[in-house]
Amino acid sequence: MMKYKGYTAVVEFDEEVKIFRGEVADTKDVITFESSDANKLEKEFHKSLDEYLKFCTEMKREAEKPFSGKLLLRLDAELHRKLYIKSLQDSASINQLIVNAVREKIENYE
Repeated sequence: MMKYKGYTAVVEFDEEVKIFRGEVADTKDVITFESSDANKLEKEFHKSLDEYLKFCTEMKREAEKPFSGKLLLRLDAELHRKLYIKSLQDSASINQLIVNAVREKIENYE
């Protein structure tokens, strides 16, 4: 994975044609890049993302942000009830309990 300006790209190697292909993973908009030279791949990623951001500016539309920080979560009713009771016991919001649980689960991910 590669990171630039808050965006993350995932890269795969196409062995058949000997080309690295990358795609920005955290937008719905399609932003791709490629290079047969691994050393130039990062430059192509930066160039593609910069062109995307420039295009959005020229079109007077906001570039899609990697993540908004908002997440819709669906739980079964019993788990929701238990979560609510736990939040009362801990004097914490349901949101904070979920954030803490997720943070703990993926603490060593990156």
